[in-house]
Order: sequence, then structure tokens, then C-alpha cells
Amino acid sequence: MIYSLRGKLISKKIGLAVIECGGVGYACRTTAKTLSEIGAVGGECFVYTYMNVREDGIDLFGFADNRELGCFKLLLSVSGVGPKAALAILSDIDPNTFALTVAKGDHKRLSKVKGVGPKIAQRIVLELKDKLAKEYSGGGISAGDDFVDSSAFGGSAGEAVEALCVLGYSADEAERAVRKLDLTLSTEELIRLALKSMAKF
Repeated sequence: MIYSLRGKLISKKIGLAVIECGGVGYACRTTAKTLSEIGAVGGECFVYTYMNVREDGIDLFGFADNRELGCFKLLLSVSGVGPKAALAILSDIDPNTFALTVAKGDHKRLSKVKGVGPKIAQRIVLELKDKLAKEYSGGGISAGDDFVDSSAFGGSAGEAVEALCVLGYSADEAERAVRKLDLTLSTEELIRLALKSMAKF
């Protein structure tokens, strides 16, 4: 398993970045977001990777950050969603917006992505919200002085916690980060500030 790549960016095309590491060029399928963030051809770049093994070949996917990789993996876990559709979604919707879209159950936003029909969009929301619910209800919240009362979260705060879970954070981590903020803020602002605070650790 290849966890990440760091090397010289020798080619960058729509949906593809080629990174040379130790004299070997690795072709990574990727999103428009990652292509915009990894720099110019000829410079050094870094990506987190996901290897997809099929009967007729092996594909390597690269992402500029773990949040995008986490969303990609979540999308692949949905029945009927393959790498091509997952990349299309993440090229059109950034990870934060994707998390918020799923948390709100906004399948219409997903259906606007080229190649993603209404049925697939509805399935993505249904299956990922279900996973969120399972994690949220049994997210390993510890008892004692550090206990976090999840029942205290509702409205924009609750949506922010669910969105953070979609991005790969545990319910405990998400709740702790959101609890420190002004809960009267909008969902989008709570997500942005929570991500910023968690990125420091």
C-alpha cells in the first residue's frame, strides 16, 4: 500500500498528476482541487494516495489533503459509486461543502455534478447519513469529567458535528471542537472554525 508520495511534479493534466519519486513516475488520478493546490510542473509536491486494485489493473489516486482523501473513501463505500464519480463530485464540491451537503441531506446539490444522477445522489446521502448516525450514536464518547453531552447539540451545531464526522473525525473530536465555539454561528462558520482549531494539533 502506498500511503503518500513526495517528489517532482513532471506532468499535470485534467484529472491527472504524474509525480516522480526515485526515478519512477507515478500517475495519480485526482481532482481539480488537488491539481490547483500541488503547484506547478517542475516543483516538488506531496499527495496522500489511495490505491484501487481491479481485476484488469491498478489505479493510484492522489489528494492534496487528508480531508479530501477521507471524502473519496466515503464515496467509494457507497454502492454504485466508483472512482470516476467520486472524483467528479470532489472536483465540483470541496470537502467542507460535501460534508455539509450530506449532513443536510441535500441530494439535489449532488445531482448537479456531471455523471451523478438523482438516484445515485439520493443513495450517497442516505448511506453516508446512516454511517454518520452509527458513528454518532456509538462514537466512543468517554464517561467521566471529559464526557460530552451530545444531546446539547442541535441546529447548526448539530449539523456541524455531523459534517465533521463525514470528514473523518470521531464524534468525540467533532463535539469537543464545536463546543468551544459560539454555537449561534452558522453551520458553515462552525465547520470552518472547528477545522482550523483541530488542524493545530
